Amino acid sequence: MVQPSEPEFEQAYNELLLTLDSSTLFEKKPKLKKALPVVSIPERVIQFRVVWQDDTGNLQVNRGYRVQFNSALGPYKGGLRFHPTVNLSILKFLGYEQIFKNALTGLAMGGGKGGADFDPKGKSDNEIRKFCEAFMRELSRHIGPDTDVPAGDIGVGGREIGYLFGAYRRYRNAFEGVLTGKGISWGGSLIRPEATGYGLIYYVEQMIEYVNPGDSMAGKTVAISGSGNVAQFAALKVMELGGKVVSLSDSKGTFVLATADSEGFTPEEISQIADIKLLHHDLSDAAFHRGKFKYIEGARPWTHVGAVDIALPCATQNEVSGDEAAALVAAGCKFVAEGSNMGSTMEAIDIFESARVNSPGGTWYAPGKAANCGGVAVSGLEMAQNSARVGWTREEVDAKLKHIMMTCFLNCVNTAIEYSSEKTDGLPSLVKGANIAGFVKVAEAMLDQGEFY
Repeated sequence: MVQPSEPEFEQAYNELLLTLDSSTLFEKKPKLKKALPVVSIPERVIQFRVVWQDDTGNLQVNRGYRVQFNSALGPYKGGLRFHPTVNLSILKFLGYEQIFKNALTGLAMGGGKGGADFDPKGKSDNEIRKFCEAFMRELSRHIGPDTDVPAGDIGVGGREIGYLFGAYRRYRNAFEGVLTGKGISWGGSLIRPEATGYGLIYYVEQMIEYVNPGDSMAGKTVAISGSGNVAQFAALKVMELGGKVVSLSDSKGTFVLATADSEGFTPEEISQIADIKLLHHDLSDAAFHRGKFKYIEGARPWTHVGAVDIALPCATQNEVSGDEAAALVAAGCKFVAEGSNMGSTMEAIDIFESARVNSPGGTWYAPGKAANCGGVAVSGLEMAQNSARVGWTREEVDAKLKHIMMTCFLNCVNTAIEYSSEKTDGLPSLVKGANIAGFVKVAEAMLDQGEFY
């Protein structure tokens, strides 16, 4: 299942394996153990070259990928990532997580992931369009509304989805729901851009309510990493609900409040960040009031934000280390929920889980496959609207998203309690609940369909 050169995938696989083995699942359902080696190998891996011409007329070549991991619950579903760090290990880890994340939404979607080692930063619109058309020339042979429905991810936003969809439509002579994250006038869904960030906060609201019935986001201090789509809309929803956002970051550094009593980020400042990110510029280019904020070059926010109630990693994988997790626990952070995929290292997860079990009122950690499933959930709702040739209102989609996140949370909690081997009356493990609930749904579908026996 795991190759020595695939550290990210190995980490994702080992996290799932550890969770399943430390529960009572295989005692209660021993036949499902046979599913693990089967589900951990992709059904199909497509790798191809992407040849395109830059604005100076020079030939460029990149590597393109699509990992079609599992289709037991529906068509392969997962994003496309354009970033120079993209490789097969990262895409296998993301596709593997996607299988179980999609299962937790309750919608009919399998798991997949794809992308290319192309860097959109510094490229003109013309170069990005040329690359997207070259990329889709090959990818269009392997996807379709009932086969594989990609979406955006890092480096693939609304502009890139537009170029990719237009190329697919021309190559295949078909206008169909083959990509999600589309423009509203040509098959997109309202709330889709906001969905991952909004869904993350809806999930955290459920965590808060479970711990302290009647409590809410109002008055909570929230540290957020990242400054892309997920971080922006998570921050805006926190503000709407009365919370205070104290940090945002990118790969070059982080902005934190200069003093603890400073006003948090405002919607106007988030709008400025959105404009900067749309141009693929660095966060440090933001013309913030430097008396209100301080910029820390080369740093992530976790050890610089001081006492916070909630931490939301929303940037990339492994962005919370063991030391940073310990700092958050020591600072009294009560809730950690991942807007990014596999945002915490195994060491960090161990520290959060230890704090949950050993400290009354300790830190409660929610993994990305549960907490950030709102994005793919609304992608599934976009697929449903495309299939029916209808469009739902913003209020309808938002209500469905909120219901999906509540159902996902309750599924994680109830599954954790059902299969827990812990001798504690403390908070249930959302890591175990998410991993087991997703795995059971996929494994039972695979068993019914003869994928293992």
